[in-house]
Amino acid sequence: MAAIGFIGASGLMGHGMAKNLLAKGHAVSLTVHRNRERVADLLAAGATQCGSPAELAGASEIVFLCVTGSPQVEASVTGPSGLLAGAKRGLVIVDCSTSEPDSTARLRDTCAQAGVVLVDAPLARTPIEAEAGKLNVMVGADDATFARLEPVLRAFAENVFHVGGPGAGHIIKLLNNFIAQAICTATAEAFAVGQRAGIDPKKLVDIVSMGAVNSGLFQMMAKTLTGDLGALKFELDNARKDVRYYTHLAEGLSIPTVVGEAVHQSLVLASALGHGKKYVPSLVEAQEQLTGAKLVP
Repeated sequence: MAAIGFIGASGLMGHGMAKNLLAKGHAVSLTVHRNRERVADLLAAGATQCGSPAELAGASEIVFLCVTGSPQVEASVTGPSGLLAGAKRGLVIVDCSTSEPDSTARLRDTCAQAGVVLVDAPLARTPIEAEAGKLNVMVGADDATFARLEPVLRAFAENVFHVGGPGAGHIIKLLNNFIAQAICTATAEAFAVGQRAGIDPKKLVDIVSMGAVNSGLFQMMAKTLTGDLGALKFELDNARKDVRYYTHLAEGLSIPTVVGEAVHQSLVLASALGHGKKYVPSLVEAQEQLTGAKLVP
């Protein structure tokens, strides 16, 4: 059992992670960002509230971060009352956010100078699996650090992948999310084109469901045709941010990312049309606005 700190426990993913760490017997301290109601059950179950990331670091052996992206991670680690302001040598910070690899590399060096280890361990699956303790985690770390963390990660993860050395986790997560959003944006566009061309998009779903093109994400997008826009509980603006990080990664390698830019701009457009704070399936609503298709009952 470990003394665990947690930043982001009020989020859709973080809540389930912190809940399962508590349930497995770890001592959990957390910061409360805005919505105390989201962590009231965690505090009632024995979690301790800390006033700042610095205070949290002083009480912890391992701190988990599950926040929106790199700006929030940087503020949590290096801000005036950030983790490094209160960290003891030997602290391990585990960034479960989807972050930009260049930012992660800079933070890792800054942490190392303070005797702190920063590990990238982003997540896959949804808040449903977070609550059930069945997330997928992709860890970028040296062998010794991974061996130390793996038993703790299994408190909230069904599958823990050691994907390479420091930094590999965030790179693989960006590749994963690019592929995911390519599926979602292509599906929304195909529904709109099909409906405008005079076919019932539900017939397309019937065909795809029986073949190699099928996927869990396609099925989540297909539920929009019955009015369910919440099957994939991932904020569209967060998806937009993740694909932007992916295109930045490719640009830094001087690799053209034609599909990546198209997917990114599809998400940018949907956000500009007012859907950014909705879930990714609202890409279908954006296609309705753009094309005049009638898709969501």
